[in-house]
Amino acid sequence: MTGVAYAAGGATGGAGGFASFIPLILIFAVFYFMLIRPQQKQAKLQQQFLNDLKNGNKVVTKGGIHGTITGLTDSVVTLEIADKVRIKVSRSSIGGPIAKESGSAPVKSSGS
Repeated sequence: MTGVAYAAGGATGGAGGFASFIPLILIFAVFYFMLIRPQQKQAKLQQQFLNDLKNGNKVVTKGGIHGTITGLTDSVVTLEIADKVRIKVSRSSIGGPIAKESGSAPVKSSGS
């Protein structure tokens, strides 16, 4: 009788092995579409924004400093934060543009 049980288990062992990977594949797909892909899109948008910076743009740094761009190089941005007060910050430290309607908060993207 035990021989029959082993034979039945051996017949489904190959199909059961593949079927056990289906949940892992589904979990990876969910992680990709819910976490990885939106993060890549956000990074691409931020990089495009940094590449499109121009003199006169009003921006906010990641540290929360608001200012107007008065000078640009490949890696350094000069911001005027008050009359005749200029600071130099790394281009990568620019967080985003200043919202036009309120003038005090950065524009938030939808992430999709």
